[in-house]
Amino acid sequence: MAGLSLAIDIGGTFTDIVVYDPDASRHYIHKEYTTPDDPARGVLTGVRALLERDRIAASSIKRVVHATTLFTNALIERKGAKCGLITTEGFRDVLEIQSERKYELYDIFIEMPRPLIPRLLCREVPERMSELGEVETPLDLDALYREADMLVAHGVESIAIMFLHSYANPVHEQAVLAALAQHHPRLHLSASFEVAPEIREYERVSTTVANAYIKPLAQRYLDRLAGQIRGLGIDAPFLLMLSNGGLTDVAEAKRAPIQLLESGPAAGVLAATYFGAAGGIERQLAFDMGGTTAKASLIDGGEPLIAYRFEAAREKRFTEGSGLPIKTSTIELIEIGAGGGSIARIDELGLLKVGPESAGAMPGAACYGRGGTRPTVTDADLLLGYLDPNFFLGGTIKIDVAAAEAAFAQLRRDTGMSTTALAWGIHDIVNENMASAARVHIATRGRDPRHYTLMATGGAGPVHAYHVARKVNVRQAICPPAAGVGSAMGLLMAPARIDRAASMVSLLERLDWERCEDVYRELQSAAAAVLARSGADMAGFQVKRLADMRYFGQQAEIVVALPPGPYRADSHAVIAAAFEKTYRELFVRTPPHVAIQVVNLRVSVCAPVPGGGMVLRGSRRGSTAAARKGTRQAYFPDAGGFVESAVYDRYRLPVGARLDGPALVEERESTLVLGPGAVCEVHASGSLVVTLPAAEA
Repeated sequence: MAGLSLAIDIGGTFTDIVVYDPDASRHYIHKEYTTPDDPARGVLTGVRALLERDRIAASSIKRVVHATTLFTNALIERKGAKCGLITTEGFRDVLEIQSERKYELYDIFIEMPRPLIPRLLCREVPERMSELGEVETPLDLDALYREADMLVAHGVESIAIMFLHSYANPVHEQAVLAALAQHHPRLHLSASFEVAPEIREYERVSTTVANAYIKPLAQRYLDRLAGQIRGLGIDAPFLLMLSNGGLTDVAEAKRAPIQLLESGPAAGVLAATYFGAAGGIERQLAFDMGGTTAKASLIDGGEPLIAYRFEAAREKRFTEGSGLPIKTSTIELIEIGAGGGSIARIDELGLLKVGPESAGAMPGAACYGRGGTRPTVTDADLLLGYLDPNFFLGGTIKIDVAAAEAAFAQLRRDTGMSTTALAWGIHDIVNENMASAARVHIATRGRDPRHYTLMATGGAGPVHAYHVARKVNVRQAICPPAAGVGSAMGLLMAPARIDRAASMVSLLERLDWERCEDVYRELQSAAAAVLARSGADMAGFQVKRLADMRYFGQQAEIVVALPPGPYRADSHAVIAAAFEKTYRELFVRTPPHVAIQVVNLRVSVCAPVPGGGMVLRGSRRGSTAAARKGTRQAYFPDAGGFVESAVYDRYRLPVGARLDGPALVEERESTLVLGPGAVCEVHASGSLVVTLPAAEA
């Protein structure tokens, strides 16, 4: 008998908890309000409630998988550790200078990303390495000790170490790690050669500093949470979701927590990938809308797109270049809009705006009855008839309709509009913002939205999917089973995965092939060691080789998937062909007679996790008539306003059932809204497949 798996996803509003029984192909779900002051408290309360409610023995759980936004929030809110930086003499101002680029060229009041470390705590020591990895100035250990003592005297508990060209030769950073571990053993240390061993000085120091900033928080939180889960009687391996969609152990997560920044949204994309594959769909726009934000990701060929650089803590939420650059692999995600808790307001120009401010978990939407007084997206959806106040989270949360209506009082006074008009305005603005961002995201990759299917997850995703899909101009939308806890479900499907990179700058025609092969093998060996420690099934071990490449003279590289090794001098032609193919897919044509340059080497190593994976099937029992719960007035402007809409119990819909909109399909964690003209069918996997009417102009 296989053991049960426990998945925990901490979001901005709710903490989602899922237990999966592989023998019965059955899952148990619980949502708990997130406790921002101590996220572990909400986790323990929710796990305990689920185990008691469904009579699950704690000892039967054999695997725990976790994702959290805690570390991302620490960066955004500047609530990390007090940090210092030790760098090469003459380079203490890198965090202040940044890249010298303005993300909005003509904004004279522009606010650049604020450094995580003040200049006073950025210290220099004499040392210098050439770009070839040759020692030009030896490391001055006496100076190191003086600067470290100064930082400790200022209350620093974590130090980032970034020396010039350490990606070419990390010997000085290694010496500093060893010296400080002995001299100040209680300090948390992060060295760039361990966190981001790649060229580009500012990106490397930004990543290393961010890691140092959240490392003490991560170590305390993970140790405490793992211990408290064991205290519930759950004695099982504790795995963490990385931003790249893979799992790792606690030790790796504590070493480089920067890898976990996008762990929750990444898990949601894995769930979308799984259910898309079950329906034979290779191209998806994964759309995850929770209580705080909405995010999207493209899935091509049945695999999510991976990025190797992203931005955290942006000064302007949707503006590229306004955040802290982070060099780590992540499922490519874009934040495309507000969440259910996002607050609506009238701006200085008298225009209705939604977000980015969110009511969060406390007080939450006004209708939650926890003290919220300002109108949110969830309040608007409730007043439009999309949500049943008596069946919110299966009826476990009492919804206050009067409080939702009262929250619109100020907006009514400011605009002279009715509550219904304002609620629809909020709903439509959010949908348009998300659709606009999604269209740009698809277009910048040279794709056509008509070739994609929208996969809706998150508590608010299915509510907004119909209107967002029509605006984006996709032909089909899918709502998978348990969509409201999609990220938690994705945790249970994830393999163990580790990505590693190293810089090796060389023209392809002059590449040292023997050294190249050695570097790939070293990266593979290091990644495999972490996987083995995580308890992965190494019999299913898989390796992908990639490289960052460009034409000589270009500033930016593209990531190219390479054929399997080993590589020799005669590998030149096949690697050049792989680069040119990828380049043409992005830019249509290649420049004539320009040399190709290799910049970074990468490996992605993954293996299945024992007990991982999921098999979910729709029910063959029941009938459409039996699943019909009644009707409810729901607002659809295309049909003239409030329309009598059929309401269905999703759990009683059999495979093959067909529903015509307008209709509402309810499950405990979310509600799928079907507008007039939409047709919904229940797939064998249990997913609801929605065919949309003719797209909007």
